[in-house]
Amino acid sequence: MDILLQQLINGLTTGSVYAIVALGYTMVYGVIQLINFAHGEIVMIGAMVAVSVILALTDTALPPAFILLTGVLAAMPVCMIIGLALERLAYRPLRKAPRLAPLITAIGMSIILQHVALMIWGRDPRAFPQLIENASLAVGGAAISTVQIAIIATSCVMMAGLSWFVYRTRFGIAMRATAENLAIAELMGIDTNRVIAATFAVGAALGAVAGVMVGAYYGVAHYTMGFILGLKAFSAAVLGGIGNLPGAMLGGLVLGLVEALGTGYIGELTDLCHWPFVAEALAERCHADGHVVLLGSNYQDVFAFLVLVLVLIFRPSGLLGERVAERA
Repeated sequence: MDILLQQLINGLTTGSVYAIVALGYTMVYGVIQLINFAHGEIVMIGAMVAVSVILALTDTALPPAFILLTGVLAAMPVCMIIGLALERLAYRPLRKAPRLAPLITAIGMSIILQHVALMIWGRDPRAFPQLIENASLAVGGAAISTVQIAIIATSCVMMAGLSWFVYRTRFGIAMRATAENLAIAELMGIDTNRVIAATFAVGAALGAVAGVMVGAYYGVAHYTMGFILGLKAFSAAVLGGIGNLPGAMLGGLVLGLVEALGTGYIGELTDLCHWPFVAEALAERCHADGHVVLLGSNYQDVFAFLVLVLVLIFRPSGLLGERVAERA
């Protein structure tokens, strides 16, 4: 039971990050049916900008919480500018092109941003300073750190704030009208270009905060960190139902829990070494008692994508269903 509780805490922490990043994917797709594969690199740039600012301020007499907040506030506008530039320069000219064109462009922009980050920050990972004491609190037989509490609480606040923005504000109504039918929204007087640009900006701002969360949680930031994170977040959006905000949140949490429970409980496979072809392939891991030990953490990606495949086989629209209107 202690292991279960600990893995649930770990899964909720990771899943909260996946959910925040997935919201960026699902917002853009819900409005213009574009899969912005460069979103993972925006998250990475947010982490790298934040860690650079934090490292520059670490030796000052400023309070640690203020330094962390400054790093987040510095990362958000940088990511928003990049998101706006991507929409204006790369995606808007292809808005009426066949769907394959913006998809390939998104992949290309992802590669470009990754290599730009490589030129700016180099290949070496950047250690994320521990500004606030990472104390552990006992919960039953498990432990939850203050960083985990902060990540989960911040994610919940951001999810609630985004839901309020989309469903309770005039701009949110304009965003949903644009997603429903772009042409009719324009006839109703909505500046759809402005709405689409704002969607990219909001998603990029969320990605910047998520990047800081990842850096603070794992203690490191690297120019390649956005690739796998973005891929998993996109999978979370598809898992919950692409274009569906509650679905993205649910998909992120489910993906994080599946990873955590898989790594916590699937650690050892027995009797495989008695099979000749397995014994040859896993000779270095076979023990004298006929056991082969596989570290579950090395296979967390397998667990996550296996669940995604199973869900899409039996429910292609995702757990909560896809919310994308048919174009007239």
